[in-house]
Amino acid sequence: MSLILNQTAPAFKLHNTEKKEIALSDLKGKNVVLLFFPLAFTSTCTAELCNIRDNYSLYNQLNAVVFGISVDSLFTLGKFKEEQKLNFDLLSDFNKEVSAAYGSLYHDFILGMKGVSKRSAFVIDKEGKLKYAEVLEKASDLPDFDAIKTCLEKLN
Repeated sequence: MSLILNQTAPAFKLHNTEKKEIALSDLKGKNVVLLFFPLAFTSTCTAELCNIRDNYSLYNQLNAVVFGISVDSLFTLGKFKEEQKLNFDLLSDFNKEVSAAYGSLYHDFILGMKGVSKRSAFVIDKEGKLKYAEVLEKASDLPDFDAIKTCLEKLN
């Protein structure tokens, strides 16, 4: 599925590591950054999310809330968040529905795994419109953090 910029972002409801339901519709009035990532505890995913952790004040200054999303269970994500001291929510897309809605799902991944989130980044504005989309085919690549920040700056 291909998403189109400036259209309404696909709605979702997912649970964070504290078992609280997070719905995109509840985030109206906030800029949202969604970072889909393949698997907790892997090197590139850890580097990506620790980059966000270390620069989270910048996202706050840009009036954005950041969520990491993967198909890992919320229990796995909870342990990962704790070990990496992540200061933002991780959401479990265990049923793979949101990853699919955002065109961010590997049907075939390494070691015979199926249905793993593709590394991707999306920015959604305060009105729920999709303003930035980057879906990476190679799991070893990182999103363009500068492009994400530039997009957020334009929204403020």
